[in-house]
This record gives sequence, structure tokens and C-alpha cells, in this order.
Amino acid sequence: MKKLMTTLAIGLALTVGAAHAADEQKAPSAQQSKMTVCNKEAGARKGDERKKFMSSCLSGKPAEAAASDKKTAQQERMKQCNLDAKDKKGDERKKFMSECLKSK
Repeated sequence: MKKLMTTLAIGLALTVGAAHAADEQKAPSAQQSKMTVCNKEAGARKGDERKKFMSSCLSGKPAEAAASDKKTAQQERMKQCNLDAKDKKGDERKKFMSECLKSK
């Protein structure tokens, strides 16, 4: 009787373990796939910008989210000029920023 109970317990454990392993090997669900794609598209966005983008992307509106999150050319120029001028101060920085924003 003890052998039978032991054999049944081992068999049950193996069955549960095999079922669990099979679940782990299933293809990702549609939601999981969408999350993976949206995470890649979100890139370096952070904070509220990322939350807004992910919400729009996961709800099926990635084009709209991308359009509203795009920076204007002026904003991109300002960002680059700020990076280039990080070691400058005062009048030197003002002059550099003025020239930089005009030239790009």
C-alpha cells in the first residue's frame, strides 16, 4: 500500500511538473507580443512621456502617440546646442547658442 501511494505521489508530481513546463514554453500571448513591440518603440522615453506613449501604443494607437511625441526641429536644435554648450557660461554661452541655433 505504501508503494502504491508513493508511486501515485511521484506520478502526480511529475504530471504537474510537466504541465507547468509546457505552459512556460507556449508562445507569448497577443498582449505580451504587443508589450514587447511597444517597449522597443518607446526607446529612451521616461516618466510621463513613456506612460502616455505606452498607453497609446498598447491601446492600438501607436501612430497617434508617435506623432504627438515628436519634437519639432527647433526643439531638436536646442537640445543639440545645449549639449554642445555645456562647458560654456555667461556671454560666451549666449553667443554660442545664438549662432548654433541659427546655423542648424
